[in-house]
Amino acid sequence: MNSVAPVKLSFKQRMLQVREDAIIHAVNRLLAEKGFDAMTVDEVAAQVGIAKASLYKHFPSKEDLAAAAMVRVMRRAQDFINALPAEAAPLDNLRAVVRWVLQVKLAGDMPSLPSQNSSLRATLIDNRDYMDGLMEVSDRLGAWIEAAQAQGHLNPALPAIAILYTFFARACDSVVEFLQMGGLFSDEQITELVLSTCFDGLRAR
Repeated sequence: MNSVAPVKLSFKQRMLQVREDAIIHAVNRLLAEKGFDAMTVDEVAAQVGIAKASLYKHFPSKEDLAAAAMVRVMRRAQDFINALPAEAAPLDNLRAVVRWVLQVKLAGDMPSLPSQNSSLRATLIDNRDYMDGLMEVSDRLGAWIEAAQAQGHLNPALPAIAILYTFFARACDSVVEFLQMGGLFSDEQITELVLSTCFDGLRAR
């Protein structure tokens, strides 16, 4: 059986890829710190150390810049989910995914989701890579949620989609920033605190 040899990139192509990676990394950090509406293309160019005109050769608009960063994080989420053990309990996998989201957020690498009226939303909806990734992640989490409900580990009276969106909301949970700014807890402690409120609730047991 003949295997397909990997395509060898030229030096120029490798340099362009390195620059593009640096651009996406800068966009990702700015989206995490400021959000899409406050981020400017000038800031991205300054962080990467290139002219704005050079940046536009890679990404034609601010929306395309942000969408590329969102796609990159979505692919990281897909890779993490695909690496989870198939034999693990559904609730354990759900906790692992939310833990990963919180850790990425605490590290400052989780882009803030766009507001309802943001021009980025339309770009993301039209971005096949992002939407395909979102559907895959939603399907995997949704199946685990329904299995955990059937096993009595999650409240079966709650619609599965409401639980799914509750998990998604952890990616933009301001509680994480408030606890981090307070300086009273380590990142690991913050992760455990938010996991506890998310999965165990606030009522005394």
